[in-house]
Amino acid sequence: MSRAMLLCLITMAACAAPPVSTPPTASVPQSVLLVTIDTLRADAVGAYGAAGARTPALDQLAREGVRVDRAWATAPITLPSHGSILSGLYPPSHGSRHNGVAVTASVPTLATLFKARGWATAAFVSAFPLDRRFGLARGFDVYDDEMPRSSSGALLNERPGADTARRAAAWLTTHRQAPFFLWLHLFDPHAPYGNPADGRDARARYADDIAAADQAVAVVLEALKEAADHTLVIATADHGEAFGEHGETGHSVFVYDTTLRVPLLFRGPGIPAGTVITGDVSLVDVAPTVVALTGGSIDGDGRTLQPAFATGTAEPRALYAESFAPLLDFGWASLRSVRDAGWKYIAAPRPELFETATDTSELHNQASAQAAQAARLDALVARWSGPELATRTAVTGESASRLRSLGYLQGSPVSPRGPRADPKDRIAVASRMAEVTSGEAQGVRLVAVLTAILKDDPANPQAHLRLGYAHLDAGHCPLAEPHLRIALKARMPSADAGLGLASCLGQAGDLRGARDALLAARAAEPGNPVVSANLGLLALEEHREAEAIIELRDALTRDPLLFQARFGLARAYARSGDRRAATTEAETLLRQLPAGAPQRPEIERFLASVR
Repeated sequence: MSRAMLLCLITMAACAAPPVSTPPTASVPQSVLLVTIDTLRADAVGAYGAAGARTPALDQLAREGVRVDRAWATAPITLPSHGSILSGLYPPSHGSRHNGVAVTASVPTLATLFKARGWATAAFVSAFPLDRRFGLARGFDVYDDEMPRSSSGALLNERPGADTARRAAAWLTTHRQAPFFLWLHLFDPHAPYGNPADGRDARARYADDIAAADQAVAVVLEALKEAADHTLVIATADHGEAFGEHGETGHSVFVYDTTLRVPLLFRGPGIPAGTVITGDVSLVDVAPTVVALTGGSIDGDGRTLQPAFATGTAEPRALYAESFAPLLDFGWASLRSVRDAGWKYIAAPRPELFETATDTSELHNQASAQAAQAARLDALVARWSGPELATRTAVTGESASRLRSLGYLQGSPVSPRGPRADPKDRIAVASRMAEVTSGEAQGVRLVAVLTAILKDDPANPQAHLRLGYAHLDAGHCPLAEPHLRIALKARMPSADAGLGLASCLGQAGDLRGARDALLAARAAEPGNPVVSANLGLLALEEHREAEAIIELRDALTRDPLLFQARFGLARAYARSGDRRAATTEAETLLRQLPAGAPQRPEIERFLASVR
């Protein structure tokens, strides 16, 4: 076996309202379709005034139903925001304060409510932050979070919206006649947008991805067919995206309106077409509105928007939003905000206060000039959450690695010796890291950005890890190795540093060093199947077949679709004289591989040699 092959792997029942006893009427929806599009700014949608936007499906929903003009996310982060959409609760109430931190298992959701009513329930999600392990799968008969795999069999962390929509549409064809609750999540507009290497402007590539998501929405809307007449459709986003506003790139750190304002559309029986709701609305209002429209109620932080459908104005009240990403990713201060009575307040070491009607870009901080107003809102925001987390569950292992690959850092900061830094004072570091983690910086630019980060923060293990991989991917292991060693020494809670270092050492012929690095990776992340697979392939390289079989079988027990691991196991069996087992593994691998996979000819030759 070649070293190239060795290294290829290393790169709401209890709280639900009772069923409606009165006969349904034409104005009561009999089914619900919820569409959430990740990272979609409201001002990027045609119905919200975006000139040249390619969003015909969303625009048609707006014409045929209700458009909420000022809808706000509860957090600029995928999982906490979706937790609020599905439960009607703010993050402090549903428990998810960052990606990877699961929604509390006892929280009722739209899925558990409709399941208790006897409806068919299904979810089709497009990215790992919404994986079933994070608490949103409860109540769904089908929770399709299956991600595609690379040519080596490694799991990817997102899938195209077209694929997700195709699966959702197929489910609809067999459930259109029954009451159903269907959730479709699309990830296309999330960074990196399109192909960053093509040199096109990021906003143009972002617009392309939005157009792709809109096309996916159209596919599912078309699949409704006759069910459209009795189906409530809701389309929204979990958060927006920043393109330099307030110095931010991407999302998750700040709670300015750039990343909190989202589109929110309703269409269905009894909903007046062409209505625009003014006033401020939160995504916690989605669940109570859906439940009320279908004949029930749900307790929580949100309110039904049914009255606003008739009046065109949302009832004024205080709305909360937060981001604990600065705390959990960097050890900086968290950010909590509240908007009320024409003001928006951000609780931070240096608090901010904006008059929302006249300062829509949030550029003029009036916290000092309006001290009494700031104090009132500071007390109000504290009712929802303090700046620290009483219990901080670190996201480790495979979950942390996969979230990092999508741009979420997932640190685990210790308590500070002094006051926590205000994220506004660390914006340059945060912006550089966002450029890296988003995938927008690539090649020479990626190396330059990471080098700049390490100049300001020489001990940053995340930057060392990513710079090591940037050099590794470019084939420059001598440059990668010192950075990977620093990251490994920092004891980061994932196998990434050890896997990368093992790759470099293996290419240099230092198989003993590669083994030590893999063992360090195993210590950092016990149970990682890629580590087991590489230890097995390394043992096979060194003609330790018995050890190779143990490691490779362990890897395949944890992840049966690691293709190189299964081929390695077939070869290990063949070398040990067990031709029958070798044949079984090779035949299994051929069944698993796609029809056009480039590995098939080599496996077929191997199979012929052992039969």
